[in-house]
Amino acid sequence: MADKPGIAFSLDPKSGVPYYKQIILQVEFAIADGRFATGDQLPTVRSLAVDLKINPNTVARAYNEMEIRGIVTTQQGSGTYISDKPLRLTEVEREGMLEALVRPFISRALSYGFSLDEVTKAVRDAFEGSERKEEET
Repeated sequence: MADKPGIAFSLDPKSGVPYYKQIILQVEFAIADGRFATGDQLPTVRSLAVDLKINPNTVARAYNEMEIRGIVTTQQGSGTYISDKPLRLTEVEREGMLEALVRPFISRALSYGFSLDEVTKAVRDAFEGSERKEEET
């Protein structure tokens, strides 16, 4: 995972969504909910590729696509930065993304025989553990 205040990039190889699109979606969500602001610098292509254990060309493709769409600007030799283009996600888009993340997890947990209470407790514990980890950094 990349070290960037406010965002920890991660990839889901089982989602069916290409990695470069997953990176773009994560940046868009981070801009829309305020974790990224105008002028914030993205990790370098090489550092994000190393963190995510993927080919640098995949990260470069995501960055190029975002630059074409006006989401980021690249300054040669300096880095890639969040542009001033406003980006808002609707509640429906946010709910759709959450559902896409949760549905396979719930299906898998149920297939292993976990109850709703067990799953809920595990999610709550993991969430609280993640929040504590963020506060420490």
